[in-house]
Amino acid sequence: MAHGGNIPAPDSPHKSGSADGQAGTALVSSRPTLPAPIGRRLLLDTKNKMQPIDTCCFAVRGALYHCPVKGEFEHHADALVQVDAEGTIIDLTPASAPGYAELCQALADAGKLTELTPGQYLMPGMVDLHVHAPQWPQAGKGLDLPLYDWLQDYTFPLEARFEDPEFARQVYPHLVNALLANGTTSAVYFATVHNPASLILAETCLALGQRGYVGKINMDDASQCPPYYIETTDQGLADTEAFIQQVRALPGNEQQLVNPVITPRFVPSCTPEMLKGLGELAQRYHCHVQTHCSESDWARDYSLEHYGQSDVEIYRDMGLLGSRTILAHSIFLSDEDMVAIRDAQAAIAHCPLSNMYFANAAMKTREVLDGDLQVGLGTDLAGAPIPSVFHTCLDAVNHSRVREDGTDTHRPASERGEAGSRISFLDAYWMATVGGGLAIDAKVGLLAPGYAFDALVVDANAQDSDLYLPEGMDSPRDVLEKLICLTRRHNIRTVWVQGRKVISK
Repeated sequence: MAHGGNIPAPDSPHKSGSADGQAGTALVSSRPTLPAPIGRRLLLDTKNKMQPIDTCCFAVRGALYHCPVKGEFEHHADALVQVDAEGTIIDLTPASAPGYAELCQALADAGKLTELTPGQYLMPGMVDLHVHAPQWPQAGKGLDLPLYDWLQDYTFPLEARFEDPEFARQVYPHLVNALLANGTTSAVYFATVHNPASLILAETCLALGQRGYVGKINMDDASQCPPYYIETTDQGLADTEAFIQQVRALPGNEQQLVNPVITPRFVPSCTPEMLKGLGELAQRYHCHVQTHCSESDWARDYSLEHYGQSDVEIYRDMGLLGSRTILAHSIFLSDEDMVAIRDAQAAIAHCPLSNMYFANAAMKTREVLDGDLQVGLGTDLAGAPIPSVFHTCLDAVNHSRVREDGTDTHRPASERGEAGSRISFLDAYWMATVGGGLAIDAKVGLLAPGYAFDALVVDANAQDSDLYLPEGMDSPRDVLEKLICLTRRHNIRTVWVQGRKVISK
């Protein structure tokens, strides 16, 4: 049954922080939290006398934006974010707090303060929930083709080349650096069927400092996979288990900045034996899972014809649907599918631009948000060619507006689209930050105590910038919407992941 917007309410309410301009309470989630900061916090006592600042490793002062509440935002024209040696935020202190000037001066005297200049904004790092890493060399090619032709002519021959580890070493550093430079501090990657190349991607994320979730792809169905790009069921399962162990044992990965992800490409590429075996590995190792879900008419019909079930039902029955599952696309969902996703606390990766190219339909983003499903954004490189989650926010809004307005000029305006289906830029930005953080099971996406300091500085005054913020003409919301729409790679001056500076211009 097609979704009509009547998803039953969840058993417990979604709790979120305030968006009234003051530092909000962190989102409450049933997912595990990161360790609390170690040592003494930098505090002000009741007499406004500063306590020792030994806990603070560094601090950033300036204007900032984030979205603690879905559909709302929090802005400070002047605030201080303090970070400990573990890369965790100790506190967010607004300029109105007692003793603020003295606190900033003490940090400056200790050599621990970075001050932003006018026109610079501190924002949470972006989370990309769906990236096909080996497709980076084909970004921007063949997007006028049908999906089948695009895969056969470009994608599968390219992915097969990653059998050569040296080819992976050429491609993956360029990709990871490009994403970091565009503000993507966390990325969820499909790799290839090859263990050595997939491990090189994980090592690259770790070396360059990106929070990476890397999946060795599984595809063993000879009726659906090219003969030159396929694995056997037994070998695929053995390689997947070995990959999980190898990533978790990487030297320097003690904080698990990089994580393995179980990755059946999608239902048609995998035999039932493969899906069941991957489900058993997911349960045994408590791994993240990622896959494509109900992406197209063909994929949906394949599952119904061969299993008599939807993709969601198949993944559930195979042990692959859980609180660490990310379902890319999820276009053709029934009401029952949406309830199952929500109840499992699984997440959807909304990939608006690639949906426009290949899905032949629009995702019900408004209904997903209102139904309290976990949802974030994915670029879907190279099914979409632009390595920027900022741009994906704009695509998500455009996607919803086209759905609401419709396209058939032979119909009256009142019948042309789907009323009430638009989303706002705040919705999109929440998905790109907080929503993505919930999907990857990490405390990222907010500038709040206890969250990892995954953050970036956007500079409207960068040379050749499209960002124009004339004084006195824009409200705080106007500025945020401009930042979302017009930020380009050269506007992103600094990027931190877990407190480590990974991009500095």
